[in-house]
Amino acid sequence: MSLSHALVHVRTPTYRRPEPLHRCLTSLIEQSHGNWVCDVYDDDPEGSARDVVKAFSDDRITYNHNRPQRFASRNIDKCFSRDNPREADYFCVVEDDNFILPRFMEDNIALCHRENVQIVLRNQLVEHHSDTPDARLSKSGLLDDKLSAGRYEPDVFRLSLIADIGVSNGGLFWSREASSELEVSVPCSATLQEYMRTFAITEPIYVALEPLAVWAENGDATQRDHGLNVGYFNRELTLKHSIGILQRRAWTIARAEDRANFLIHPQFCYSRESRARGLVKSHIRLGAGTALRWKEALRLAVRGGLIRLIGRPEPGLHQFLQAQAN
Repeated sequence: MSLSHALVHVRTPTYRRPEPLHRCLTSLIEQSHGNWVCDVYDDDPEGSARDVVKAFSDDRITYNHNRPQRFASRNIDKCFSRDNPREADYFCVVEDDNFILPRFMEDNIALCHRENVQIVLRNQLVEHHSDTPDARLSKSGLLDDKLSAGRYEPDVFRLSLIADIGVSNGGLFWSREASSELEVSVPCSATLQEYMRTFAITEPIYVALEPLAVWAENGDATQRDHGLNVGYFNRELTLKHSIGILQRRAWTIARAEDRANFLIHPQFCYSRESRARGLVKSHIRLGAGTALRWKEALRLAVRGGLIRLIGRPEPGLHQFLQAQAN
């Protein structure tokens, strides 16, 4: 099969955002790679995205009305399912408020083939003040100051959790041959899912720094999420406690040499200070040497201790980690 004939299955979760959805789907039509299909998963009980999809009159785009309603976290997570009803060769998730640039599919397919990997993490530009008259694109990508371009072994890639989040949903592009289970499949917030998805990668992943996708910075507008009947303070404690568990587990399973070199590991672009802050706050290492002033290290250690004492992990996290161990 030639690369131009590879079929890409795009999954697009949406909820009551007709104009951004129209822009999102337009970005698919403008792709240099034309062999793709898209399933739109509408979580609006009134089915408001139906008319947007119908207006395109493009047989490659299929409307799906979620019944029952999934809410944001589950609607997004299902888009990472291993199910392949379209018999596609490659997959990506483009949320309704995001979009991709014209070479996104073509370049990612070529990269998978050239580097012999099944998962690519593509850099994304940020759209600030999305869906407002002040909307503008960032000049740099989300990954520019975080990761180096190139191939990562999974144990090394998981260590990115200690300094930051790791993957971004809209930056992932994967093959049907990928062995990693990218669908989290347990109830949790959409934010925690990305941390868990980073942890779930069990094979080499290639980080591509040319930004060919756009992430909309409008998190407050998408909060129809799991657990939102809980107060903000408790949600944050739950999130941070859960992240700490993932960080400590990622550290435990990493190779000794990668742990020893973490503060200066060449595949990460995070500052030495940000790496040290992650180590101390997660209680992986309470001493940061010369990377942090002792007062800062003490403050972070106490903060991390309070999170572990007061916070409660997401109920599904233990189940997720058990599945990863099997």
